[in-house]
Amino acid sequence: MIRPVRRSSGNRLTAMMQVRNEADRYLDTVLRCLSEFVDDVVIVDDASTDGTPELCRDFKKVVKLVVLPESQFRREWKLRALLWDVAVSIHPDWLLAVDADELYEDRAKEEIRALIDQDQYDWVAFRMFDMWGGLTHYREDEHWNLHKRYTVTLVRFLPGYHYFFPPMDLHVPRVPLSYGPLPGLCSPIRIKHLGWVGSGEYLQQKYERYMALDPDGRWGSLAQYRSILEPNPRLVEWREDGE
Repeated sequence: MIRPVRRSSGNRLTAMMQVRNEADRYLDTVLRCLSEFVDDVVIVDDASTDGTPELCRDFKKVVKLVVLPESQFRREWKLRALLWDVAVSIHPDWLLAVDADELYEDRAKEEIRALIDQDQYDWVAFRMFDMWGGLTHYREDEHWNLHKRYTVTLVRFLPGYHYFFPPMDLHVPRVPLSYGPLPGLCSPIRIKHLGWVGSGEYLQQKYERYMALDPDGRWGSLAQYRSILEPNPRLVEWREDGE
């Protein structure tokens, strides 16, 4: 008996993540959070030089871990495509594309099943907030307003459907662009992005890395890169009961 492509119940949720040198950041916290509401986790390690692979192996829900011998970070689209191929190799129902510095708010634990156990839409988008300096405020200005739109991170896997990633070295969409024409939903669940949480020295290193990888602004905005070093950015307090 062939399983229906779109099932309205009993769907498994697989988180997929690419990591590199995340052992001393938020990976442990993120994996603990995910373990409370996903069924399994698939990870591609981009040639970490710290204890990231060992940390990943500590979690029972990490069912597949691929450790690359050489980093593919300068060809991010290939890394995204590889992660996708590894994730779909375990025959998932739904895939949650999450980075090692992203935390879904607690309501995801209660509401995520209703989002995947239905047969009406094939993707779900969420608002992502760039936390800045610490865990209590997010940044909001002309260059930092990702939370004002929705980012697709949760998708139904449709066997036989055509999937592709754009050949970009940086800022590659986390799920294939071919989900665009399919029906989807925007969820009120929010995501904290912790990638900018850190000291001034940490932000300086992030700025220098982006300028080295994309000095002409081909893949992103030079103005946004420069704004990383803004000494007094506009910050808004995060509220647990909503924005």
